[in-house]
Amino acid sequence: MSDIQSIGSQSIGSTAATGAKPIRLRDALRQARIEAADRTGVVVDLRDAEVARLEILNEQLDPLFAEIPDRIDLFDRGISQGDTPRLWIDVVAHVAMGRDKRLYRFVQDTRFGRKVLAESHTPSVIVQAVTDYVARRMVEREHALVATPLPEVTEQPVAKPRRSGVWTFAFGFLAGVVALFGFALFAALRSF
Repeated sequence: MSDIQSIGSQSIGSTAATGAKPIRLRDALRQARIEAADRTGVVVDLRDAEVARLEILNEQLDPLFAEIPDRIDLFDRGISQGDTPRLWIDVVAHVAMGRDKRLYRFVQDTRFGRKVLAESHTPSVIVQAVTDYVARRMVEREHALVATPLPEVTEQPVAKPRRSGVWTFAFGFLAGVVALFGFALFAALRSF
C-alpha cells in the first residue's frame, strides 16, 4: 500500500516538474479500487467470523433440538447467510451478532416490532434463553391444540322457506317495465 502511495506521489512530483498533466482519472480509479478491495476484505473476514460464531452456537443447540418430538414442526433451525447472518430458531425468532461481532442477540419479531429476548457474549446464556423460548412455544402449541367442548346442538323444526322472493322479483320487474315505458312515452311527448 505504501509502495502505491509513493509511486503516486512520485508521479505527482514528476508531473509538476515536467509541466505535464496531473494524475489521470484512470490511475485515481485504480487507486480507489485497491482501497475498496482492502476494506471489502476486512468486511468479509468479519462476516465469516459472525457465521463461525453462529455455527458454534448452532452446535451447542443440537442436544435441545434432539429432544423435540418429530411430530412437533414448529421449529426450523438454520443459518441464513445474507448481509446479516442469522441463526433462525423458527419463523419469528433468530440469533444475530451484535455490532461488536462478539455479542449474541436473541430476538423475536412481533407485530409490534422486534423484541430482544436475550443478549450475551457467552453462548451458554443464549442456549438457556433458546431453551426457555422453545419450552414456551411448545406449551402454547399444546394450549392451542386442546379441544374445547362443543356446545350442545338442539334440533329445531325447520320452517319452510317462503317463496316471496319470486313474487318480489316479478313485482320489481313489472314496476321497472312500467317505469321505462312511462319514461319513453314522456320523452316522446316532450319532443313534439
